[in-house]
Amino acid sequence: MRPCLTAFAFALSLALATPAAAVRMITSDATPSEEFEEAIALIDEDRFEDAIELLEEVVEVDPDSADVWSLLGFSYRNIGETDEAFAAYNKALLIAPDHVGANEYLGELYLQVGDLEKAKAQLRIVDDACTAGCPEFDQLKAAIEAYESGTQ
Repeated sequence: MRPCLTAFAFALSLALATPAAAVRMITSDATPSEEFEEAIALIDEDRFEDAIELLEEVVEVDPDSADVWSLLGFSYRNIGETDEAFAAYNKALLIAPDHVGANEYLGELYLQVGDLEKAKAQLRIVDDACTAGCPEFDQLKAAIEAYESGTQ
């Protein structure tokens, strides 16, 4: 059976509604860029298309920033562009395989497209990457539990 859309939608809305402070928490390479900071503020305002425009500029200058690729994936996921989100997360993880934010977000994307097993695999990766408890693990675990609770 398909998951209960209400529970999943609620969990997904929590995952997608990441404020700038939480977005900043998942970044790892402290990308020093005014455009990057502005993109985080735009994400906090749910202005994902505008954030994408800025992040695309930043990635041209800094193509080796896992943080930029991760936030590009996050922004694309929030506007429903799943192919672009997958591509951005994969680029982030090629640069930094243990990037906790990109791994968490990729797990949420797998839930969004209905692939529970791959989301669980991402949860294991996040768990391994977190040296001490981390909110990314808790958020992905909660999203998976909400997804599962809607199945029969």
